[in-house]
Amino acid sequence: MAVDSRNIALPIAGFCTFLNLYSPQALLPTLSREFGVGVAEISTIMTASTLAIALTAPFTGAVADVLGRKRVITAAMLAVVVPMIGAASAPDVQALVVWRFIQGLLLPPIFAITVAYIGDEWPPAQVAGIAGIYIAGSSLGGFSGRFVPGVLGDLFGWRAAFLALAGLSLVGAIMVGLLLPREKRFVRSHGLSASTRQMRRHLGVLFNFIAVFTYVSFHLAAPPYHFSSTLLGLIFVTYLCGTVIAPMTGWVMARLGRRRFLLAVIAAWAGGALLMLLAPIAAIIAGLTFCAGCGMLCQTISTGYVTEIAREGRSSAVGLYVTSFYAGGSMGAFLPGLAWDWGEWPAAIAMVLAMLAAMALIATVAYRGATP
Repeated sequence: MAVDSRNIALPIAGFCTFLNLYSPQALLPTLSREFGVGVAEISTIMTASTLAIALTAPFTGAVADVLGRKRVITAAMLAVVVPMIGAASAPDVQALVVWRFIQGLLLPPIFAITVAYIGDEWPPAQVAGIAGIYIAGSSLGGFSGRFVPGVLGDLFGWRAAFLALAGLSLVGAIMVGLLLPREKRFVRSHGLSASTRQMRRHLGVLFNFIAVFTYVSFHLAAPPYHFSSTLLGLIFVTYLCGTVIAPMTGWVMARLGRRRFLLAVIAAWAGGALLMLLAPIAAIIAGLTFCAGCGMLCQTISTGYVTEIAREGRSSAVGLYVTSFYAGGSMGAFLPGLAWDWGEWPAAIAMVLAMLAAMALIATVAYRGATP
């Protein structure tokens, strides 16, 4: 049986997106020391990219609804290499923030339009499963974007690490250009889908992702752990559990129902966050694994759902969803930094737990009466 090239191209697109987005996380303590700035200030390099995504996602979606999917995806994948090279040459934190902001501007045309492509090209019953394959590639990219810079940063320095990621991104862009076929079911749109009421439900998903995976680096770099950049990159192997479980989302959701499944995932996520308050490394790693897996499941549920409910202007609808998602991510990079200054790691985890409680409440109310 011939392999569908789309099933290779889609996870590569997800891989390259999150390879770039999360690239500084394992290096944050190193960058903080090199530039002589505090935790909250160095974390702005994460906030910059997620804020840029939140600001521009609806507009890139509207452009793709007019120009088409593949053209926008491949152009953005090639363009995102430039700010990664610029970040590698940044002389100070301010320049790094600017390059990260530019990078964030170029990421929505990749992943938001890829999600819309999935919604266009597959029957509704298959969307959750295909979205799971895409999320699995994204999960692998999220891990690689943390692990590879961590190792290369220790061996060759953080600038060389960023240049290596730029090379990987270029290879990925070429592969997607060759493997992803032009869309067949795309219908050009002149309007915006009326699906914005669904967007608020997962505002907290990326908040919790970025809060946990950003500030755990500072927690483990400090006494008594003293993790190096390589070890900080290695802990993100926990992210790979999302690569394994995301493709199963459609199967489980069909048996439990969307709301029940989502609430169970949020409860497990909270349990993982509590585990990370314990001192043993094994408990922290187990907690990170829960957080990574549950976050990926929530993301798969929400991205699959928004493509189902958007009947027209799908890229614009996904763009609006991405805006709410990354608005949460921006807050997740910034607000826990203030909590850290007040109470360090326990305060950051307390903020994550509060957001999970809000997510559970919103999901309970918003999914009442919705289709399973």
